[in-house]
Amino acid sequence: MIPIKVVDSHTEGEPTRVVVKGGPDLGGGAVAAQAAVFRERFDWFRSAVVNEPRGCDALVGALVVPAADPAATCGVIFFNNVGLLNACGHGTIGLAATLVHLGRAAPGDTLTFETPVGLVRATPLADGEVEIRNVPSRRSRADVAVSFMFEGASCTVRGDIAWGGNWFFLASDHGLDLSLANLDRLTAFSWAIRQALESSGIRGDDGGVIDHVELFGPPSRDDCDSRNFVLCPGKAYDRSPCGTGTSAKMACLHAAGQLRIGEPWRQESIIGSRFTGTIAAVERGNVLPVIRGSAFITAHATLHLDPRDPFRHGIKP
Repeated sequence: MIPIKVVDSHTEGEPTRVVVKGGPDLGGGAVAAQAAVFRERFDWFRSAVVNEPRGCDALVGALVVPAADPAATCGVIFFNNVGLLNACGHGTIGLAATLVHLGRAAPGDTLTFETPVGLVRATPLADGEVEIRNVPSRRSRADVAVSFMFEGASCTVRGDIAWGGNWFFLASDHGLDLSLANLDRLTAFSWAIRQALESSGIRGDDGGVIDHVELFGPPSRDDCDSRNFVLCPGKAYDRSPCGTGTSAKMACLHAAGQLRIGEPWRQESIIGSRFTGTIAAVERGNVLPVIRGSAFITAHATLHLDPRDPFRHGIKP
């Protein structure tokens, strides 16, 4: 049996599983290169860690790896139920909280994580929150029309395309109730948008697949500016307000002249949790997002991959 040591946490409701021991040897080098090896040779490991029967569709894994950049504390590769993620805001907060929990970091430390798409910095704070400085983010296109069939009728939604570490289609003119009671319709609607983006050949400005769909509406909390529903690549919804999604949203707001540098943007999730974001600066047309949220340790575990177990590599969706 192969033991894999993990620490579980949730960031504003969204779970993260950090692999702290027992991960595959990816050969070193830049984290982007290690991620390619992980994708090509060790997809069974990804599935074993986050998919049923050990995980669930909402669970995001974080594999800690050596970093190539001398400025980095470590490297990290995030993954979910269907594949690798470019980056993950809630997972970065969860990783920082995990390192504090393990005694590998302390409040006030600045941690630098090398991801496949750049460096992300995290600072655990004395009040238990974690502040992250995400990768540079941008609005790629505004007011893009996407047409699709929904519940037997033709539908067109207009929204922005933006990068926040992952590619997003962000829309506010959807006409749906953003509540957990409406979860099935929100999921079906967002999935239809995702499929229409692919079938129409609409991509990010670097050719990247737009694999996250983010819907916005009025907040239910007095201390928030907006409420969102985020559908992730594996068709699970984000329980947190989504760190890369909040970065993408702030990039769109700034591009539209609706959010100034240093002005807070308080993003509520579909379950009522909150991230607070600001734009630290603008460089070469990209905003530099800063996001705060809280993560809580939920478990230490040893995962066993018994060779007799027909589902030792997970049940793939």
